[in-house]
Amino acid sequence: MAEAVESPGDPGTTTPRPLVSLGSTTKGTEGLSDISISQDIPVEGEITIPVRSRIREFDSSTLNESVQNTIMRDLKAVGKKFMHVLYPRKSNTLLRDWDLWGPLILCVTLALMLQRGSVDSEKDGGPQFAEVFVIVWFGAVTITLNSKLLGGNISFFQSLCVLGYCILPLTMALLVCRLVLLAEPGPINFMVRLFVVIIMFAWSIVASTAFLADSQPPNRKALAVYPVFLFYFVISWMILTFTPQ
Repeated sequence: MAEAVESPGDPGTTTPRPLVSLGSTTKGTEGLSDISISQDIPVEGEITIPVRSRIREFDSSTLNESVQNTIMRDLKAVGKKFMHVLYPRKSNTLLRDWDLWGPLILCVTLALMLQRGSVDSEKDGGPQFAEVFVIVWFGAVTITLNSKLLGGNISFFQSLCVLGYCILPLTMALLVCRLVLLAEPGPINFMVRLFVVIIMFAWSIVASTAFLADSQPPNRKALAVYPVFLFYFVISWMILTFTPQ
């Protein structure tokens, strides 16, 4: 390899000059093994993902799982959220992994157990079923909008998820009240139902505020909790005044 060098006598002509002599070429190639690449030199090339990582990512995808596995996974997630409501503590589980399966199940359960509360035998219970749906979902939507207007930092569906899942204690209260109503009615019967409803009403309030308290501004928490109190109070009143046919 040679480099073109201008001749001092004639500026327009150039003469080739060898860069390295033949004798030094052999020495230069022998010392290449002793030269280390500096860390400042950028390394170019493609970064490929290992095959095992691709296989692991492919296995964790839910697109190829069976319907049974999908249903079981969703049921386990709903069950875990129910446990968080039964043992309320400050946690963002319901807010992070929100869903509306649990609220839908609880709302349908309440409506089915309350639809036979009509004294008139000519009614088939349809309006009562619709009433429960309207009260639960309309009340939850109203509380959610109130929370957003007060400056809450949770999304619309996260609030619906928390309010819906916290109906679980009141659903349990309705189940207990229906069992108590199988006995002979009287003052003791009513006092037992009143005690159960009050306990479960307080449980729903504590559970919901444990998840929603940190999402509201400190100076507006009372304004955000008051509609929640009214929401669960209406449901508790429906359970307490329930009378079978």
